[in-house]
Amino acid sequence: MNTKRHLFQSKDILITASISLVYLLLSWVLIGFKTDQIALILIFNFFFYLSAATRKFIIGFSVFIIFWILYDYLKAFPNYLYKEVSIQELYQLEKSWFGIPTNGGRITPNEYWLANRVVFLDVISGLFYLLWVPVPMAFSVFLFIKGRKRQFLYFLMTFLLVNLLGFVGYYLYPAAPPWYIQYYGVSFIQGTLSNPAQLIHFDQFFGVPVFQTIYSKGSNVFAAMPSLHSAYPLIVLYYGIKNRLGTLANVFFVVVVFGIWFAAVYTSHHYILDVLAGIFTAAMGILLFNRLKDRPPVRNLVDAMMKKID
Repeated sequence: MNTKRHLFQSKDILITASISLVYLLLSWVLIGFKTDQIALILIFNFFFYLSAATRKFIIGFSVFIIFWILYDYLKAFPNYLYKEVSIQELYQLEKSWFGIPTNGGRITPNEYWLANRVVFLDVISGLFYLLWVPVPMAFSVFLFIKGRKRQFLYFLMTFLLVNLLGFVGYYLYPAAPPWYIQYYGVSFIQGTLSNPAQLIHFDQFFGVPVFQTIYSKGSNVFAAMPSLHSAYPLIVLYYGIKNRLGTLANVFFVVVVFGIWFAAVYTSHHYILDVLAGIFTAAMGILLFNRLKDRPPVRNLVDAMMKKID
């Protein structure tokens, strides 16, 4: 009974209710009301008040929640409003660097796979693309459960930093994905909706609109460079090796890394150049966080959070 009273202190109720209300109001002003916002609030409050252990977890996991909110808010500030979108330029550069010679001239790897679809690759690419968020989330839960809470925070903060670097890239170099040219050509069309592209074949194979649903909620069509899909599994692999999870786990992470990289190109969601930019972004984020983690501001923040979750 004492534990329950401790979980439901008036101060905590006031803080969580205020945060929830501010989030809903800000979201309504910026991007409009969505049921996803209510779901996020319910999930946070459920774990916050369920038990002392789940409260500690969700406080630490709030780093990931911050990423998700920021990603959602990109809709309010489309990058194409601030800089011209690269459509033909990136396409031609991809063709120049990685083009495949054919009787009809050089084509991009995306165009090659578009003309040479394989059902097995449709399915396996879809499965890999479904792992881009669940794998980092599951890995963070694993670190927390195993008591590696400082590594848990380091991983989530690195994840957030890599995303912030990626968001900067979106605004410095707005870029159309390969499927955009396939459907719309090289002319810029403002307000173009996100598209599952070749991932639609995964939906058709299983008869379930998985990717149609996911891409109906996309934040920005013109955010292909860098490919953060390609960055996320690399962060997991790095922290998997760092935490000595063993050969089997790290081999799985390696397979996921290369699987997502291939799927990004095969499904026409990214050029190879986008994937390389995603790899570079992940590497820069990891290196930058390693340099910052022992600096007073970051170290103090981590120490303060450790007191909340340890």
